[in-house]
Order: sequence, then C-alpha cells, then structure tokens
Amino acid sequence: MSPMSEIPFAERAAELRRQLAHHAHRYYVLDAPEIPDAEYDRLFQELQAIEAAHPELLTPDSPTQRIIGQVLPGLVPVRHVVPMLSIRTETDTTAAGAIAFDARVRRELELAADAPPVEYAAELKFDGLAINLRYEDGLLVQAATRGDGETGEDVTHNLRTVGQVPLRLFGAAPPVLEVRGELYMRRDDFERLNERQREKGAKTFINPRNTAAGAVRQLDNRSLADKRLSFYAYGLGEVQGWQQPATHGATLDALGAFGLPVSGERAVVQGADGLVEFHQRIAAARDALPFDIDGVVYKVNDIALQKRLGFVTREPRWAVAHKYPAQEQMTRLNGIEIQVGRTGKLTPVAKLEPVFVGGTTVSNATLHNVFELRRKGVRIGDSVVVRRAGDVIPEVVGRVPGERPVYVPNFRMPRQCPVCGSAVVRVRGGIAHRCSGGLFCAAQRKQALLHFAGRRAMDIEGLGDKLVDQLVDAGIIRTLPELYTLGVLKLSALDRMADKSAANLVAALERSKQTTLARFLYALGIPQVGESTAKDLARHFGSLDRVMDASVEQLLEVRDVGPIVAQSIRTFFEQAHNREVVEHLRDAGIRWDEHEGAAVASAAALPLAGKTLVLTGTLPTLSREQAKEIIEAAGGKVAGSVSKKTWAVVAGEEAGSKLDKARELGLTVLDEDGLKALIEAAAAANNDEAAAAAGES
Repeated sequence: MSPMSEIPFAERAAELRRQLAHHAHRYYVLDAPEIPDAEYDRLFQELQAIEAAHPELLTPDSPTQRIIGQVLPGLVPVRHVVPMLSIRTETDTTAAGAIAFDARVRRELELAADAPPVEYAAELKFDGLAINLRYEDGLLVQAATRGDGETGEDVTHNLRTVGQVPLRLFGAAPPVLEVRGELYMRRDDFERLNERQREKGAKTFINPRNTAAGAVRQLDNRSLADKRLSFYAYGLGEVQGWQQPATHGATLDALGAFGLPVSGERAVVQGADGLVEFHQRIAAARDALPFDIDGVVYKVNDIALQKRLGFVTREPRWAVAHKYPAQEQMTRLNGIEIQVGRTGKLTPVAKLEPVFVGGTTVSNATLHNVFELRRKGVRIGDSVVVRRAGDVIPEVVGRVPGERPVYVPNFRMPRQCPVCGSAVVRVRGGIAHRCSGGLFCAAQRKQALLHFAGRRAMDIEGLGDKLVDQLVDAGIIRTLPELYTLGVLKLSALDRMADKSAANLVAALERSKQTTLARFLYALGIPQVGESTAKDLARHFGSLDRVMDASVEQLLEVRDVGPIVAQSIRTFFEQAHNREVVEHLRDAGIRWDEHEGAAVASAAALPLAGKTLVLTGTLPTLSREQAKEIIEAAGGKVAGSVSKKTWAVVAGEEAGSKLDKARELGLTVLDEDGLKALIEAAAAANNDEAAAAAGES
C-alpha cells in the first residue's frame, strides 16, 4: 500500500515538505546529498500530486512553489527598514592595508600599545549582488536588492527559484529576521552558460557578476532557468524577537543553523597579524575557489565593540574590504594566432601587449571562435578589455569604444590547418572550425591515441594519459599504426614502466587486433561519429571499404545519419593521410569479420529493427553496457529518456522516474528475462520466415 493511502494527506504533505527541505539543504548548501536525484524527484512528484488533488494543503514554503515562469509587470520599490550601507574599501593590496585598518580600530577604541590584540571576523568579499531576505516566523516573505542602500527592488519571484535560498528556516525562527548576503554565479556555471550560448551562436556574457545582477532584475524569472545562481549569507538587517549572539562569527554560525548557506572560508583571527595571514592565505587559494572574489572583509568580531565604534559618513568604522588585484584590465591587441586543440578545434588566440591582471601577467587570451570575435567587434590594433578570473583561461571581453586610427579588415579563419596543412572544415550552421586531419595532425596526436585505446573503442588496457604523454613527448609514437610496433624493451625503457607492465601492454595491443568493424570505426575518432553511429555504419555497409567509399547520398541512407554527420564522414575519408593511416592499421594486423553488419541479415529482419528502448534501474546479470549491446545487435536503439516514441522500457531494481513515465504513457515494460525472451522469440520467427521463403524459392 502506498504512503498516500496509509497516512492522511495533510500529514504526508507535511512530511514530504520536511524531507524535501532537508535534502535540498544537503544538496544546495552542504554539497553532501544523501539520496539520488531520482529519489528526490519521486518525493517531489508525490507532493505535487497531493497538492494538485488537495489545493487547500498547498503552503507558501512548499518546494513546489519555487516557480519558474512567473512574470511581473514591473519591479516594486522596497524601503529597507535598516539601510544596506556600504563599507570602506582598502585599495592597498599589500599587508599594509590590513595593518592600517587594525591601527585605526585600536586608535578609535583608545587602546594602549600593550593592550591585547583586537579580535576580528575575516571573510570573503564575494563579487556578486547584495540581497536582503526577509523572513517572518521563519517563512521567506520578501527578497530585495540593495538599490541605493535606502530603497531597493522586490525580486522575491526570482530569489524563490534559487535552490540555496531556504523558503522556510530551520528550527525556532524569530518573528522577523532579515538576512543580508550575496547572490553570485559560480565560475563553472558561468562557463557552461557561455558555452551553450556559443553553441547556439548567441551573445555571450561578460562576467559572472553582471550575469547574476542582470538575471535577478528580470521581470520574467524563466531567464533564471539556465543561470544557476548561488547565495551566501553574511549579515543581518532588521531583527525582531531574537537575541543576536555576542559576536559576528557566532551570528554566522546561527544563520547556518537556520539552514542558510554560510561560507566556510572564514576565520576569527587576532590582531593585525591574523588579518595579514588571512589575506595572504585567501590570495593563495583565490584561483581554486569556485566563484569570483575581489577581496576579503574584516569586521570587529565583538558586536558590543561594533556599536561602540559606530559609523562615519554612513560607513562602519568596525569593517573594511581589503582588495586584491583587479581581474579586468585594458591593453592592446597586437595580433591573432590560431591554436589547434587536442580534438582539432581551431581557436583564435589574442596576442596582447603584456598586462598585469588577476594576479599575473597576461600576454595571450582566448577569443573562443571567429563568430564571437565578430560580435565583439575586435580587430588587431584595438584597445581591449581582458579578464582573468581564477584558473579560467584569460579572455578578451570586448574592445574599448573609440575610433580606429586606420582601417583594419576582419580576421578570417585559415583554410588549412596551421599544424598539418589539412583542410579546415566547419559544419554548416555550426560554430567551430576544425582540422580534418585527425589521425595525422600532430596537435591531435595524444587525443587520437587516447580515444583509439578507449574501452569502447579498441580497448587497449594500460594505455592511459601519462603513458601517452611519454610516448608522444619522447617522439616514440607519431601515428596510430606505430602503436603496434611497440615492444617490451622499448616500453621498459620509459620512466616508471616495469617489465611486467610493458609485457601486459604488448599483450593488450595484440588482443586489440581482433575487434569489430563498429569498434574500429568509432576508434578512428571521425567527427560526429559516436558509438551508435559507428554500429549503424557497420550494420548498413558491412565492410570498411564500402564505408570509406560511400558518397554523401549513400551515407544518408544509414539510420539516424543526417547531412551533417554524412558530410563529416565523407570529409574524413577524402583526406589521403587518413586513408593511409587506416591502411597501415590493417597492415599492422587489425582484423574483424567483414560481414558483421549487412551480410548477417537485412535491417528489417532484425528482431528489434526500428524500435527504441530505454534502460532504467539495475538488471540482475547484465550491465547497462551489455544490455545496450544486446539491444543494438538486435537492431534496436537505446535512448536516454522516455517519450511517446519509446517502444519499451527495460526496468531493473531501483528503477526511477523513467519507469513511472513509461506506465503513465502505457508503454511496454520488460525485465531482463523478458528482454532476452522477446529477442529470442523474434529471432526464431524471423528464421522460420527466412526458411519458408527459401523453400518457396
């Protein structure tokens, strides 16, 4: 019996809200999830179902109320009960900045030279947008921007979508608690967002801070769906009915106990020496942080001393921001060169007048691709803005407005690869320009070797990143066929390569010579050709020569091969050096059954021909990969999600939301035995039909 039938709906809904809030806090705030995403989704969907059937049970703090799609006619002004004041900035980025602040505090407190050191709370200065969250009886009722400090804007509809912002506080929350903090965007989320923008040919964003600030002020909160924003609490606004702890550090601990995210990169330190040590420690760790900071903040830890120190011209005497070197600077673009990546992608690289930015001297910066370069309007000789944040590759953000002294033409991508001379191609409608000499190009050598040796390709056990680096850097391997000339003596001479390891690798190379046409095609690393397409090509053509000689029109006859993939395959095999590498690999002894595909049976005769299946859960004896191979060998296709096009779902233990959706759509659901029996029965029927047809003829 389901929980919904055993427990009154109101109790079950309350329990689900409690569980979901707990797990959201573990996931978003602590980064320590306790359950898989599928289980969270199941609980969420159960709560949605209860609330849909019983709207009277819906509460403002329900996780289902993190609504995406809410649109407001305009942002409403919010008057801050306690003004959101700024703090003084110490621009001296050396230790002297911290020492000067401590000296001012001691002077204002009239401390003697031999008095004990002042205790400070030291924390990060996040590079984001200041936000005020207002909780009444523990429930989030309003979120507002800082604005001018006196009046901000109501952005509650947007902040309710941010997973790190609790809709209800944990524990016995006070009647009114305003929490001040920073809304920001992690670097990895920012890079993923810009990569998606580049793939779509859309405008990219300048930096995480501007992106977060722009997103939070949108009237339509659907714009936040692809911009994962984060939040850290660092202070208080209006408070009613709660005795604030005696120190700032304890206050942050209390906010964390309420379920609010508080940065762990903070410390309580003693005197100027403690401030200097914290500033230097964070400077050394700055690049490794997952988000941007532009400094650290020092606050007198004792709240009573803060009140005694007070304010001067609306800035607290008890706090200061101690900056780090800027992450954006202006310089001159002296030239543009092309860099060929490990996968053959051509990237324009800006050659800059050296400039100190983000704590280091930068002379090269990425321009990503020619289309983004054009959108930014950047040309050689321009003054440009360069950004370096953390360990992110420095990039040219844009040009500094102004007239060019002389006409400079737009930069154009080369037609031949600057490394190997192969043709440079760009798929119609695509963004990236690529070298077509994948098996031949020196810039792609390591990536080609690693892909070729992969478990799903030639499966050469023991040939990993470090060994490939040694083989290529020492000039031992220049092309794929040279792999099969390696012997124990040659390998044993390499660093950290024992005789036994060398012998094991030689044996693995020998075993890899007996493979399948599908694996070999995939191992070649043809752009746009993944495992599934390689299997379709092998099944359709049955021989390597037929694949290499196929025209675009013939390739389009292969299942799921469209114009882009067909042209990519044709371009690959039109390169004489690629065909030469293939022939040398065959000469090295690589073999497979030339009739593994088309000669076995026509596509229509395969048991699962034209059918799409989805795998979910854990099967008793088959791994996910083995089950996929069985289905594909029977002519079927394995998809990652359930839709109306799905023919059947193969479900094992702990099947999740995919199984629920299959039942909702009324699809066939099979277990492992059912899958095997279906394929065997269909194969037997096809054999009977073939035998009958042969008898009639």
